[in-house]
Amino acid sequence: MTTATGIPENLMTDFDVYNPALAVPTDVFQERVAELRAQGPILFSPLYGGHWIVTRYKEVHAILRDAETFSSYPNNLVNAGQGRFLPLELDPPEHGYYRQALQPLFSPIRMKALEPEIRGIVNELIDGFIERGECEFIAEFAHELPTRIFLALMGWPLADAPKFTEWTDIVLQGVPGASESENEAARAQAAEEIFGYFGAVIEQVRAGEYGEGHLTAHIVCTPMKVADGERLLTDEELCRMFFLLVVAGLHTVQGALAWGLVHLTWNPAERQMLINDPDVIPQAVEEILRMETASSSGRRATRDVEIGGVSIKEGDQLLLLMTSANRDSTEFENADTLILDREPNRHIAFGAGAHRCLGSHLARIELRLALEEIHRRLPDYALVPDNPPVMHASQVRGCEKLPITFGKGRKAGR
Repeated sequence: MTTATGIPENLMTDFDVYNPALAVPTDVFQERVAELRAQGPILFSPLYGGHWIVTRYKEVHAILRDAETFSSYPNNLVNAGQGRFLPLELDPPEHGYYRQALQPLFSPIRMKALEPEIRGIVNELIDGFIERGECEFIAEFAHELPTRIFLALMGWPLADAPKFTEWTDIVLQGVPGASESENEAARAQAAEEIFGYFGAVIEQVRAGEYGEGHLTAHIVCTPMKVADGERLLTDEELCRMFFLLVVAGLHTVQGALAWGLVHLTWNPAERQMLINDPDVIPQAVEEILRMETASSSGRRATRDVEIGGVSIKEGDQLLLLMTSANRDSTEFENADTLILDREPNRHIAFGAGAHRCLGSHLARIELRLALEEIHRRLPDYALVPDNPPVMHASQVRGCEKLPITFGKGRKAGR
């Protein structure tokens, strides 16, 4: 039987990735996602002009790796048609030009050299609340950490971290209690200020205030190799790229840290495993990323194609539920169980193909060092029963508030 849209009834769903009712503890969200996955690998929602929802690993992985058939523009369901704003919405070969410019930032040598500084930032943040025996983990740690590391990565003043925290909070979440029109104005103002900061940095580079060896200067002044020769990135392109670096690292690290702590309080034996044997933490990072993948990528079909037994038409929009794919039991044994030393773990939390996250290695280092220090210095952390975590639902799921308590902690031995 088919519906008025011509879509078979068994493929229809009313799932809305932006539904505030899904901004609940992660087990409830995952139960809804599991229902979708059981219904089929590719379903159809009439929302946002109509789009396909891809739920299983095989199909999601295939789509991510086929940039020619599945364009990354538009990536966002609710902003479709508003123009390519960020590099992640560019397709090859243009997308590759940006990766050229960013590659020096994420080289293995650069990442290794940053480890002591990242560990220092982790411990400095813990120092700020450890004597209280409680903290709001998102505001005081999980949000602040990637912001400061972005500044360290770029070689910009760490003292500017509070400004970036305020700007990104407003751009991504608005102002609590504000009306829709007030939030629209606040987001525009915050975006103007953060892009103004980037613009000022670019001007300083071109005025010679950054040395030739500075990585920001390298990005601004090194020509990209393009199809018809070489050219420099424009100021607008540079600003958009810097903005992507801020928000991309923020979502992955903030969400993984928050969900990691939630899962580990629900699984005390696994948490004790990390306390007893920190060498397990790199594998634990991968499992946390698999269990609660933050992003659901958008794609658009560039031609008629059949995948998962479903006929997709040119121009159709698709939503790839990565968190669903990463819990697909055909790919992962005991897929809904947290297994910290899971091997193999071929999750796609960082995507796949041309758009695979360039900063994945940095994110892994941040998460590893953060979990090492948290389980060394705050091993008895606990959720607050009468003040539960606050989640938000969208194509990039996240945690807005996570109050925790802990004992006196370990102040010495840093």
